[in-house]
Amino acid sequence: MDEIIRRHVDQAVEGLQRMDGERVAEIRAAAALMIDCLRSGGAIWVCGNGGSAADAQHIAAELSGRFLRDRPALNCAALSTNTSNLTAIGNDYSYERVFARQVEAHARKGDVLWVLSTSGNSANILEAVRAAREKGVKVVAFTGRSGGKLLAVSDVCFKAPAETSCAIQQLHEVAYHAVCDIIERQAEELTGGDN
Repeated sequence: MDEIIRRHVDQAVEGLQRMDGERVAEIRAAAALMIDCLRSGGAIWVCGNGGSAADAQHIAAELSGRFLRDRPALNCAALSTNTSNLTAIGNDYSYERVFARQVEAHARKGDVLWVLSTSGNSANILEAVRAAREKGVKVVAFTGRSGGKLLAVSDVCFKAPAETSCAIQQLHEVAYHAVCDIIERQAEELTGGDN
């Protein structure tokens, strides 16, 4: 058991050590894009599958609730939370449309779609991005090392320098917490201090 535990710890440490200047620049660019969105009154929509769906909900909770400090609520929601929506869209259209249909319903020009896919190739995520592009919505992607197909269709792509899904998701969590921290530090300015 100790060997298994040590392997996971070592994998996490190695991934963090590979977070070079390029990765930092990607995180900074993602935060800047979302700050611009919120400053102009836009919304951030987040989606992913499986563990990435959980991460999408985690992100939405950090921004609409709070992360490290009390401040006004920020306009951010996860598209993976409404089971009636997901099952109706999946049944009536296809699973590939479960996020795209919600983007069509809710997203507006000036918003940001924040997608998480460890492969960068999830069909329903790519469909959501297509729907976002048609509406003039900017796209931030969090992927694995190669970026997959999302690399070519996103405005900003954070490519976690790891190979396995669990290692990629660990680095996504570090990166999105940094993004949330950066955004939260400007929350008063972004919301006009209305709360």
